[in-house]
Amino acid sequence: RLSCIRNNIWLASCGVLSAGLAVLSSFGLMMYCGVPFVVTVANAPFLILGVGVDDMFIMIACWEKSVKQIEKSDTKARMGETYTEAAVSVTITTLTDVLAFFIGTWTAFPSVRSFCLYTGTAFIFCYIYTLTFFGAVLVLNHKREEKNRHWLICMPVKIDENKSKSRLYNVCCIGNCSGESSESEPEHPVSKFFERYYGPFFTNKWVKLLVVLLYGAYVGGSIYGCTQIREGIDLRNLATDDSYVIQYYNDDDKYFSKYGPRVMVVVNGSVDYWNASVRVAIENCMKSLE
Repeated sequence: RLSCIRNNIWLASCGVLSAGLAVLSSFGLMMYCGVPFVVTVANAPFLILGVGVDDMFIMIACWEKSVKQIEKSDTKARMGETYTEAAVSVTITTLTDVLAFFIGTWTAFPSVRSFCLYTGTAFIFCYIYTLTFFGAVLVLNHKREEKNRHWLICMPVKIDENKSKSRLYNVCCIGNCSGESSESEPEHPVSKFFERYYGPFFTNKWVKLLVVLLYGAYVGGSIYGCTQIREGIDLRNLATDDSYVIQYYNDDDKYFSKYGPRVMVVVNGSVDYWNASVRVAIENCMKSLE
Protein backbone atom coordinates (compact mmCIF):
# COMPACT_ATOMS: atom_id res chain seq x y z
CA ARG A 1 0.00 0.00 0.00
CA LEU A 2 1.20 3.50 -0.80
CA SER A 3 0.38 4.65 2.70
CA CYS A 4 2.75 5.04 5.59
CA ILE A 5 -0.04 3.96 7.95
CA ARG A 6 -1.62 1.02 6.11
CA ASN A 7 1.73 -0.40 5.03
CA ASN A 8 2.05 -3.94 6.40
CA ILE A 9 5.74 -4.64 5.88
CA TRP A 10 6.32 -5.42 9.57
CA LEU A 11 3.22 -7.62 9.63
CA ALA A 12 4.55 -9.72 6.75
CA SER A 13 8.01 -9.84 8.33
CA CYS A 14 6.53 -11.13 11.58
CA GLY A 15 4.73 -13.84 9.62
CA VAL A 16 8.08 -15.03 8.28
CA LEU A 17 9.55 -14.70 11.77
CA SER A 18 6.76 -16.91 13.11
CA ALA A 19 7.82 -19.69 10.72
CA GLY A 20 11.45 -19.19 11.76
CA LEU A 21 10.54 -19.50 15.44
CA ALA A 22 8.71 -22.74 14.66
CA VAL A 23 11.83 -24.15 13.00
CA LEU A 24 14.05 -23.16 15.92
CA SER A 25 11.63 -24.58 18.51
CA SER A 26 11.12 -27.89 16.73
CA PHE A 27 14.80 -28.40 15.95
CA GLY A 28 15.75 -27.58 19.53
CA LEU A 29 13.16 -30.01 20.92
CA MET A 30 14.21 -32.83 18.60
CA MET A 31 17.90 -32.34 19.38
CA TYR A 32 17.11 -32.25 23.10
CA CYS A 33 15.25 -35.56 22.70
CA GLY A 34 18.26 -37.08 20.94
CA VAL A 35 16.82 -37.38 17.43
CA PRO A 36 19.76 -37.50 14.97
CA PHE A 37 20.21 -34.42 12.76
CA VAL A 38 20.89 -35.54 9.18
CA VAL A 39 21.68 -33.51 6.08
CA THR A 40 18.18 -33.92 4.63
CA VAL A 41 16.71 -32.12 7.65
CA ALA A 42 18.32 -28.90 6.35
CA ASN A 43 15.57 -28.79 3.69
CA ALA A 44 12.78 -28.68 6.30
CA PRO A 45 12.86 -24.89 6.92
CA PHE A 46 11.83 -24.23 3.32
CA LEU A 47 8.73 -26.40 3.76
CA ILE A 48 7.84 -24.73 7.04
CA LEU A 49 8.33 -21.29 5.50
CA GLY A 50 5.92 -22.13 2.68
CA VAL A 51 3.17 -23.34 5.02
CA GLY A 52 3.81 -20.54 7.54
CA VAL A 53 3.52 -17.80 4.91
CA ASP A 54 0.37 -19.43 3.53
CA ASP A 55 -1.19 -19.41 7.02
CA MET A 56 -0.12 -15.78 7.40
CA PHE A 57 -1.94 -14.79 4.20
CA ILE A 58 -5.07 -16.60 5.38
CA MET A 59 -5.00 -14.79 8.73
CA ILE A 60 -4.49 -11.37 7.13
CA ALA A 61 -7.20 -11.99 4.54
CA CYS A 62 -9.73 -13.01 7.20
CA TRP A 63 -8.74 -10.01 9.33
CA GLU A 64 -9.31 -7.60 6.45
CA LYS A 65 -12.58 -9.33 5.60
CA SER A 66 -13.88 -9.07 9.18
CA VAL A 67 -14.12 -5.28 8.88
CA LYS A 68 -17.19 -5.74 6.64
CA GLN A 69 -19.17 -7.51 9.37
CA ILE A 70 -17.82 -5.89 12.52
CA GLU A 71 -16.98 -2.35 13.56
CA LYS A 72 -13.31 -1.56 13.10
CA SER A 73 -12.76 -0.41 16.66
CA ASP A 74 -14.08 -3.69 18.17
CA THR A 75 -10.76 -5.53 18.19
CA LYS A 76 -11.96 -8.54 20.21
CA ALA A 77 -14.91 -9.18 17.92
CA ARG A 78 -12.73 -8.84 14.83
CA MET A 79 -10.19 -11.29 16.24
CA GLY A 80 -13.00 -13.71 17.02
CA GLU A 81 -14.33 -13.43 13.48
CA THR A 82 -10.80 -13.81 12.08
CA TYR A 83 -10.14 -17.01 14.00
CA THR A 84 -13.59 -18.33 13.13
CA GLU A 85 -12.76 -18.08 9.44
CA ALA A 86 -9.01 -18.75 9.42
CA ALA A 87 -8.53 -21.34 12.16
CA VAL A 88 -10.47 -24.04 10.31
CA SER A 89 -8.37 -23.73 7.16
CA VAL A 90 -5.10 -23.46 9.08
CA THR A 91 -5.99 -26.45 11.29
CA ILE A 92 -6.88 -28.70 8.36
CA THR A 93 -3.68 -27.76 6.54
CA THR A 94 -1.59 -28.50 9.64
CA LEU A 95 -3.32 -31.81 10.37
CA THR A 96 -2.79 -33.14 6.85
CA ASP A 97 0.85 -32.08 6.80
CA VAL A 98 1.62 -33.47 10.24
CA LEU A 99 -0.14 -36.74 9.45
CA ALA A 100 1.75 -37.11 6.17
CA PHE A 101 5.16 -36.60 7.76
CA PHE A 102 4.51 -38.68 10.86
CA ILE A 103 3.45 -41.59 8.63
CA GLY A 104 6.90 -41.23 7.07
CA THR A 105 8.48 -42.07 10.43
CA TRP A 106 7.49 -45.71 9.87
CA THR A 107 10.11 -46.09 7.17
CA ALA A 108 13.15 -48.30 7.67
CA PHE A 109 15.55 -45.54 6.53
CA PRO A 110 16.90 -43.65 9.58
CA SER A 111 17.62 -40.47 7.57
CA VAL A 112 14.04 -40.30 6.25
CA ARG A 113 12.70 -41.03 9.73
CA SER A 114 14.67 -38.14 11.21
CA PHE A 115 13.57 -35.79 8.42
CA CYS A 116 9.91 -36.64 8.98
CA LEU A 117 10.18 -36.24 12.76
CA TYR A 118 11.83 -32.83 12.49
CA THR A 119 9.43 -31.57 9.81
CA GLY A 120 6.24 -32.91 11.38
CA THR A 121 7.13 -31.37 14.74
CA ALA A 122 7.97 -28.07 13.02
CA PHE A 123 4.48 -27.99 11.47
CA ILE A 124 2.95 -28.33 14.94
CA PHE A 125 5.01 -25.43 16.27
CA CYS A 126 4.19 -23.39 13.16
CA TYR A 127 0.49 -23.87 13.89
CA ILE A 128 0.93 -22.79 17.51
CA TYR A 129 2.95 -19.68 16.64
CA THR A 130 0.50 -18.67 13.90
CA LEU A 131 -2.49 -18.72 16.26
CA THR A 132 -0.66 -17.09 19.18
CA PHE A 133 2.33 -14.99 18.17
CA PHE A 134 1.05 -13.82 14.80
CA GLY A 135 -2.44 -13.19 16.16
CA ALA A 136 -0.94 -10.88 18.77
CA VAL A 137 1.04 -9.07 16.06
CA LEU A 138 -2.21 -8.52 14.14
CA VAL A 139 -3.72 -6.76 17.15
CA LEU A 140 -0.64 -4.62 17.76
CA ASN A 141 -0.55 -3.60 14.10
CA HIS A 142 -4.25 -2.72 14.26
CA LYS A 143 -3.70 -0.51 17.31
CA ARG A 144 -0.88 1.26 15.50
CA GLU A 145 -3.18 1.95 12.53
CA GLU A 146 -5.95 3.21 14.80
CA LYS A 147 -3.58 5.79 16.26
CA ASN A 148 -2.38 6.81 12.78
CA ARG A 149 1.22 5.98 13.50
CA HIS A 150 3.95 5.53 10.89
CA TRP A 151 4.68 1.90 9.98
CA LEU A 152 8.46 2.32 10.47
CA ILE A 153 9.03 4.93 13.20
CA CYS A 154 5.59 4.63 14.90
CA MET A 155 5.26 8.42 15.11
CA PRO A 156 1.85 10.09 14.57
CA VAL A 157 1.38 11.27 10.97
CA LYS A 158 -1.00 13.63 9.22
CA ILE A 159 -4.03 12.19 7.46
CA ASP A 160 -5.08 14.97 5.08
CA GLU A 161 -3.48 15.22 1.67
CA ASN A 162 -0.95 17.95 1.04
CA LYS A 163 -0.94 18.70 -2.66
CA SER A 164 1.81 21.26 -2.35
CA LYS A 165 4.27 18.56 -1.38
CA SER A 166 5.87 16.00 -3.67
CA ARG A 167 4.34 12.58 -4.26
CA LEU A 168 7.22 10.95 -2.39
CA TYR A 169 6.49 13.14 0.63
CA ASN A 170 2.80 12.27 0.47
CA VAL A 171 3.55 8.56 0.37
CA CYS A 172 6.11 8.59 3.19
CA CYS A 173 4.93 11.32 5.52
CA ILE A 174 1.10 11.45 5.44
CA GLY A 175 -1.59 8.83 5.92
CA ASN A 176 -2.55 8.32 2.30
CA CYS A 177 -1.13 9.51 -1.00
CA SER A 178 -4.66 9.95 -2.36
CA GLY A 179 -7.57 11.80 -0.80
CA GLU A 180 -9.05 8.67 0.77
CA SER A 181 -9.20 8.01 4.47
CA SER A 182 -6.46 5.77 5.79
CA GLU A 183 -9.11 3.43 7.21
CA SER A 184 -10.66 2.59 3.84
CA GLU A 185 -9.95 -0.79 2.34
CA PRO A 186 -11.08 -1.21 -1.27
CA GLU A 187 -12.10 -4.63 -2.53
CA HIS A 188 -9.23 -6.47 -4.19
CA PRO A 189 -9.62 -7.26 -7.93
CA VAL A 190 -8.81 -10.93 -7.30
CA SER A 191 -11.64 -11.12 -4.75
CA LYS A 192 -14.02 -9.55 -7.28
CA PHE A 193 -13.04 -12.11 -9.91
CA PHE A 194 -13.65 -15.13 -7.67
CA GLU A 195 -16.86 -13.72 -6.22
CA ARG A 196 -18.50 -12.46 -9.43
CA TYR A 197 -17.19 -14.82 -12.11
CA TYR A 198 -15.31 -17.88 -10.82
CA GLY A 199 -17.84 -18.84 -8.12
CA PRO A 200 -21.00 -18.55 -10.26
CA PHE A 201 -19.28 -20.43 -13.09
CA PHE A 202 -18.51 -23.45 -10.91
CA THR A 203 -21.95 -23.50 -9.31
CA ASN A 204 -23.50 -24.21 -12.70
CA LYS A 205 -24.89 -27.78 -12.66
CA TRP A 206 -23.18 -28.82 -15.91
CA VAL A 207 -19.85 -27.48 -14.71
CA LYS A 208 -20.27 -29.34 -11.42
CA LEU A 209 -20.98 -32.55 -13.33
CA LEU A 210 -17.86 -32.00 -15.43
CA VAL A 211 -15.77 -31.44 -12.31
CA VAL A 212 -17.03 -34.70 -10.80
CA LEU A 213 -16.17 -36.59 -13.98
CA LEU A 214 -12.72 -35.04 -14.15
CA TYR A 215 -12.09 -35.88 -10.51
CA GLY A 216 -13.17 -39.48 -11.12
CA ALA A 217 -10.72 -39.70 -14.02
CA TYR A 218 -8.00 -38.21 -11.83
CA VAL A 219 -8.63 -40.76 -9.05
CA GLY A 220 -8.63 -43.63 -11.57
CA GLY A 221 -5.37 -42.43 -13.09
CA SER A 222 -3.82 -42.07 -9.65
CA ILE A 223 -4.78 -45.62 -8.66
CA TYR A 224 -3.36 -46.96 -11.92
CA GLY A 225 -0.16 -44.97 -11.40
CA CYS A 226 0.26 -46.41 -7.89
CA THR A 227 0.11 -49.94 -9.32
CA GLN A 228 2.82 -49.13 -11.88
CA ILE A 229 5.32 -47.33 -9.67
CA ARG A 230 8.62 -49.07 -9.04
CA GLU A 231 11.35 -48.49 -6.48
CA GLY A 232 14.71 -47.28 -7.63
CA ILE A 233 16.63 -44.10 -8.16
CA ASP A 234 19.25 -42.93 -10.60
CA LEU A 235 22.18 -41.80 -8.45
CA ARG A 236 23.10 -39.24 -11.09
CA ASN A 237 20.03 -37.24 -10.13
CA LEU A 238 21.41 -36.72 -6.63
CA ALA A 239 24.49 -34.81 -7.81
CA THR A 240 24.93 -31.37 -9.30
CA ASP A 241 25.27 -31.02 -13.06
CA ASP A 242 29.01 -30.33 -12.89
CA SER A 243 29.82 -33.11 -10.41
CA TYR A 244 32.35 -35.82 -11.26
CA VAL A 245 29.79 -38.36 -10.04
CA ILE A 246 27.72 -37.94 -13.20
CA GLN A 247 30.70 -38.60 -15.48
CA TYR A 248 31.64 -41.61 -13.34
CA TYR A 249 28.24 -43.25 -13.75
CA ASN A 250 28.14 -42.38 -17.46
CA ASP A 251 31.49 -44.12 -17.99
CA ASP A 252 30.41 -47.03 -15.82
CA ASP A 253 27.29 -47.55 -17.94
CA LYS A 254 29.21 -47.10 -21.20
CA TYR A 255 32.23 -49.35 -20.55
CA PHE A 256 31.32 -51.74 -17.76
CA SER A 257 27.54 -52.25 -17.85
CA LYS A 258 27.82 -55.35 -20.09
CA TYR A 259 29.75 -57.24 -17.42
CA GLY A 260 26.93 -57.14 -14.94
CA PRO A 261 27.32 -57.15 -11.15
CA ARG A 262 30.41 -58.56 -9.49
CA VAL A 263 29.97 -62.11 -8.14
CA MET A 264 32.04 -63.29 -5.17
CA VAL A 265 32.49 -66.79 -3.74
CA VAL A 266 32.92 -67.26 -0.01
CA VAL A 267 34.33 -70.48 1.39
CA ASN A 268 32.83 -70.92 4.83
CA GLY A 269 35.00 -72.85 7.28
CA SER A 270 38.63 -73.85 7.48
CA VAL A 271 40.35 -74.97 4.27
CA ASP A 272 43.60 -76.92 3.94
CA TYR A 273 45.19 -74.71 1.36
CA TRP A 274 48.51 -76.59 1.75
CA ASN A 275 46.82 -79.67 0.21
CA ALA A 276 47.25 -79.64 -3.58
CA SER A 277 44.06 -81.63 -4.16
CA VAL A 278 42.04 -79.05 -2.21
CA ARG A 279 43.49 -76.24 -4.29
CA VAL A 280 42.60 -78.11 -7.49
CA ALA A 281 39.08 -78.67 -6.22
CA ILE A 282 38.66 -74.97 -5.51
CA GLU A 283 40.02 -74.08 -8.91
CA ASN A 284 37.66 -76.51 -10.63
CA CYS A 285 34.77 -75.04 -8.64
CA MET A 286 35.65 -71.56 -9.82
CA LYS A 287 35.89 -72.67 -13.46
CA SER A 288 32.50 -74.35 -13.22
CA LEU A 289 31.01 -71.19 -11.72
CA GLU A 290 32.53 -69.04 -14.49
